[in-house]
Order: sequence, then structure tokens, then C-alpha cells
Amino acid sequence: RLRRQCDAIMVGTGTALADDPALTVRDEAGRPAPARLQPLRVVVGSRRLPPTSRVLADDRYLLLPDHDPRAVLTVLAEREIRHVLLEGGPTLATAFLRAGLVDQVVAYTAPALLGTGPAALADFGAATITDALRLSHPRVEVLGADDELAVRLCGDLEGNDVPPAHTPTEESH
Repeated sequence: RLRRQCDAIMVGTGTALADDPALTVRDEAGRPAPARLQPLRVVVGSRRLPPTSRVLADDRYLLLPDHDPRAVLTVLAEREIRHVLLEGGPTLATAFLRAGLVDQVVAYTAPALLGTGPAALADFGAATITDALRLSHPRVEVLGADDELAVRLCGDLEGNDVPPAHTPTEESH
């Protein structure tokens, strides 16, 4: 559902290499939606992807070697990309958090415990509860056995307010 509401889906090269994601919108049966409904797939980073990478399956992708989040969003804005879903790993997510460019976080929980696995974020400098990024407007939705938690960021790492996000709806696309 989130993918249907965005203009682009972004990952870093680390995630693209580790997971080989398709980054596509799918229907309720799990089939890819028509090409006209697919967002642009954006891969950020300088590592080369193999030609068999699923993110390169058609011409709806963009490879950006620049790691600067503001520069990445500038390139996307020049292409009239306004709503970006960042599905990247901890390095990319933390870079965007550090730059104050995240307005909403969506997390999914499942009724399963893992003892290990990749981190969602890298160290962004919030070592104490005083330094923690503050969240607001929690929304929880039950998705079968899983839960989706969406929250807004109240401020950035410097204590500045984060402006309210535009939340795209099905009607706006």
C-alpha cells in the first residue's frame, strides 16, 4: 500500500546487493501492478549492481552515486518526484535522519522473535533518552498477523521542528 502512494522507492546499494529487491507495487494477489502504476526505483550509492539485479529489470530506475541526502532529493525534485519511500538499510536511513529529511517512520512488527539480524538504523548520535528523536501521531493498523506502526518525527537531531508531511492518498495519484 505504501508503495502505491509514492513517486519513488529508494534503497542503498547495500540493500540492493544483499536483498535483490524488485521494489515494485503488487496487487492483492502478489502480482506486479501495471507499469503505469510503478514508482521510480532509486538506488543510492557507488557500488555496482549486477546486470541481473531485479531493480534494473526495466527502464524505471535511477542510479545515484551521490550519498548526500539533500543532493539526492534535489535530483529527484528536478524530475518532479515529490513523495519518496525510503526502504533502504541502516546507512541510508540514518543519513536521511541526520540530514533532517525524514518526516514519517513506518515500521512493521510480526509475531516472531529473532535473536539477530540487520539493524534498522546506524548510530545517529542519540545515546540517551534526552537525545532521542521524538515521535508523535502514532497510527497502528493490523495487517493480518502483522502490525504497521506509522509515526511522525517531531524534530530533527538539532531540536528543530520537522514540518508536517504531505500524506498522499489514493485520490492524489
